[in-house]
Amino acid sequence: MIRMPRACAYIMALSLSAPLAFAAEPVDTAQSIIQNQIEAFLNDDAETAYSFASPQIKGKFPDKSIFFDMVKRGYTPVYRPGNFAFGRSKIDGGTVVQEVLISGPDGKDWTALYFLVKQPDGTYKINGVQMLQQAPGPEI
Repeated sequence: MIRMPRACAYIMALSLSAPLAFAAEPVDTAQSIIQNQIEAFLNDDAETAYSFASPQIKGKFPDKSIFFDMVKRGYTPVYRPGNFAFGRSKIDGGTVVQEVLISGPDGKDWTALYFLVKQPDGTYKINGVQMLQQAPGPEI
């Protein structure tokens, strides 16, 4: 059996866990962005909610009012969640897929799959949300 000094074992343990901590960073960032956007919806702050949208989404909805109305009509559980919690996540290249379990204003449970894409400046923006009337949703 090879014995190594405690300091070496500690450094090795840190180096082995470092990639895991680094890998979680995009997920933490994505969750923060999603939470901030939901808070903006709850505060009827269209400008802030719109600021988290990707350029592709802004291309489809070129005005914050049009974007906000679309969310109100088509994504009511996201616009006015009763409760929400983060579920599973997946990192695929420059995309983070984040599951959000939502209790809608009518009490029904939903799964929202958020797709966040890394921008050229290193930030992440929401590039789409898929709503599923089930919680939890399918494997991501």
